[in-house]
Amino acid sequence: MRILTTALLATAPLLILASTAQAQEMPGRWSFSAGAGSDNRSKDASKSDGDPFVWGAAEWESESGLFYVSPAAETIKSGGSDLELELTGGVRPQWGGFDFDLNVAHKWRVDADPGYDANAWEFTADMKRSIGPASARLRLQHSPDGAGSVESWTWVAMRGGWDFTDKLNLSAEVGRREQDNSVDYTGYNIGATYALTSNLEAELRWHGTNAKVPGEQYADALVAGISVYF
Repeated sequence: MRILTTALLATAPLLILASTAQAQEMPGRWSFSAGAGSDNRSKDASKSDGDPFVWGAAEWESESGLFYVSPAAETIKSGGSDLELELTGGVRPQWGGFDFDLNVAHKWRVDADPGYDANAWEFTADMKRSIGPASARLRLQHSPDGAGSVESWTWVAMRGGWDFTDKLNLSAEVGRREQDNSVDYTGYNIGATYALTSNLEAELRWHGTNAKVPGEQYADALVAGISVYF
């Protein structure tokens, strides 16, 4: 019952946003997505203690495609909280043949334990390039004060991908996370996504880290997920 309640809490704000967007007919474009997975992995570490999770997101994009705002929700297991909410705003400029995504996100964990630091700001800069079936992305992320006991942290990662068909993509990533008041580690993953339909995608990905920490957070894992876009 608790899992069902958490899932409903995660999706309810997005349903409200969808209704509001249709009613007000805002300029620009709205899109929506949702999904589930066998483990909630971020920067190759688990946010759900190795357990399955669900997520949902909405995005408003300006007619030019430059500006966007995206509220999102996902289930987690951290600091007594089962639900993390996020609000992201950013720009997607193009320059010199590269696509950029520069954004800032505010995250907060609902009903966390008393005294737990449940709020965090994250700044992300992506630089992407695609040439034929090949693609690459360089990501830099930083938070001046992470959630929980983690203080300042920085994540730098490089991802490469290849489209074998119009439905099948294989990609691999390696990154390094430096954290104040927590473990520093190198993370890596490799996996494939397959478009089952025009708006339904399945993914299977291996995640690992070199962190020698007991428990599920930094343990290696094969993660399966499914996402729907509309």
